[in-house]
Amino acid sequence: MPNPKRRHSKARGRLRRTFYKLEPLQLGKCPQCGKAKMSHRICPHCGYYKGKQVVVIKTVDEKQKEREKKRTKT
Repeated sequence: MPNPKRRHSKARGRLRRTFYKLEPLQLGKCPQCGKAKMSHRICPHCGYYKGKQVVVIKTVDEKQKEREKKRTKT
């Protein structure tokens, strides 16, 4: 395996790393609820995808009730 003969400068290393930057997310508008969501994904706010409900999104109150039931069972 070849090894470098000379040390690379700081500028050369930094120039190589300029391509490692992150790009902003491509967000679209959910046709059901109108909130921002990533394309080709289920809406995290309403649970719809392509006009069909795929996931039932629970409210905060429903989640708390489930936690309380689990605590009382054990």
